[in-house]
This record gives sequence, C-alpha cells and structure tokens, in this order.
Amino acid sequence: MQPTRDIPWHEGSWLNEPENVRIDGTDLLVTARDRSDFWRTTSYGFVRDDGHALLTEFPPGSATEVTFLADFTALYDQAGLLIRVDPRTWIKAGVEMSDGLPHVGAVVTHGVSDWSLAPVPDWHGRPVTIRASRTGDAVTIRARCEDGPWRLVRLAPLAPDATATAGPFCCSPERAGLQVRFTRRSQGPADPALHLPD
Repeated sequence: MQPTRDIPWHEGSWLNEPENVRIDGTDLLVTARDRSDFWRTTSYGFVRDDGHALLTEFPPGSATEVTFLADFTALYDQAGLLIRVDPRTWIKAGVEMSDGLPHVGAVVTHGVSDWSLAPVPDWHGRPVTIRASRTGDAVTIRARCEDGPWRLVRLAPLAPDATATAGPFCCSPERAGLQVRFTRRSQGPADPALHLPD
C-alpha cells in the first residue's frame, strides 16, 4: 500500500456535474444544483441520484479522507464523502442540516437507503474531516472537527470484491445556491483496527 498522499482536485471524474466548480487557492469550491440529492425509496418513496461527487478509485485496504467547511443554513444542506459501487449500492457520510442544527451522519444504501445522524452544533462553520477505511467486508466511517478526536460514525458492509470509488460530495435537496468549500482529500492505508488507540 502506498503512503498517504493528497489527491489533487484535477484527479477523478464527476458523478453529476455541479452548477459550478472552481479552484480558490488550494481549495475546491462547489456549487450544488437546485434539488440535488442521493436517496433510494425508504420512507420518502422517491429515488434521487443527482447529487454531486468527485470520485477516484477506492480499493480494498485503503482509506480516503475529505475535509470541508460545515457552513450550512438550509434544511438538508449536506457535504462529505461518498463511496459508490453502483446506483443501488453506495454510502454517503458527512454533515447535514436537520431541525436547524448541523448533524454528523451516514446513509448506507443497498437497494434502499437508511439514515443515522447525531447533532454537532459546535461544528458549524468549522473544518470537518470524514474518513472511510476499507478492510475485509466493511467500511469504517469516522469524523472529526478540526484536530479534535476521531469519532466512529458507522461500520457498514461493503463486499470485498466490489469495485468502488470515493470522494467529496455535496447535495442541496431543498434549494439552489449551496456552495461548499472542500480543503483537502487524501488516500492512504486502511486503519489497522476498528477501535483506534487513544
């Protein structure tokens, strides 16, 4: 496995081109299209697959990180990391506005979507990093704000032989004009264990 490296913004390909993309210094500014989202069926009854993600390979034994500013104002504004196998098999994890507060959470989709989240009001407007580590038949999702401690967000299944891609994503299910500032993405070796030492 190669050592951890930053992935330049010109690498990878867009799943669903955003409204606008531009480089600002070392950051990537992405403006989401109106009513963009990733979701399949559960509770809401619709299928949406028009969110935006800049994807590169996510092989077994690797970990991918994405850092962005969690500066959201409208219901369901969201950004983070998307892992994708196909339109029916994907994971998104990040920060999303819900009930007037930012929440850290994940949606795991195998045919239909689920959703888990927890409020993180003190993360508003601050840099957040989402990390996905792929080992065996699972992906371990962690998150942290600035240089704070990692917190476990989700342990989700992902077939060992699945060809997956991963990278930064954003969606704006309720409005136009959401702009997300991504500050870094990187890839390196997978975490050695589910529970990291203190």
